[in-house]
Amino acid sequence: MAKGTFVQATCVAVDGIGVLLRGPPGSGKSDLALRLIDDGALLVADDGVELRREGDAVIATFPSGAPAFLRGRIEVYGLGIAPVPPCEQATLGLVVDLVPATAIDRLPEPATAELLGVPVPLFLVDPAPPSAPAKVRLAARAGSGAIIPSP
Repeated sequence: MAKGTFVQATCVAVDGIGVLLRGPPGSGKSDLALRLIDDGALLVADDGVELRREGDAVIATFPSGAPAFLRGRIEVYGLGIAPVPPCEQATLGLVVDLVPATAIDRLPEPATAELLGVPVPLFLVDPAPPSAPAKVRLAARAGSGAIIPSP
């Protein structure tokens, strides 16, 4: 097994596609993950994810050094640590950086984030609007291709 690296992020599996949610503390990673989970996504890990490379893929898992009782649990602001449907691991298909709406281009060029030497499609999203989970699901399903191909 390849050596893992720890990242401060949250990861869910949307239709089996690993989605890594990144942002500073308090940016809404767990909240966005909870909204995705409420619509069928599975939690890989909240607020800390272990990544390892397998060939040309990046695999996300619950951190090996984290307390086992936190597996399948997510922080819900105002409620506490709550159990949610877990996923053992997921191959990353999308990295989502949480940013303010003013930092997002209306029609952005495709972008990637390099993780462990592997390029993974990158999507910027403002986590606050109600449409944020739908945008993440759409981006995850689109993969590295554009939603509407250019002529």
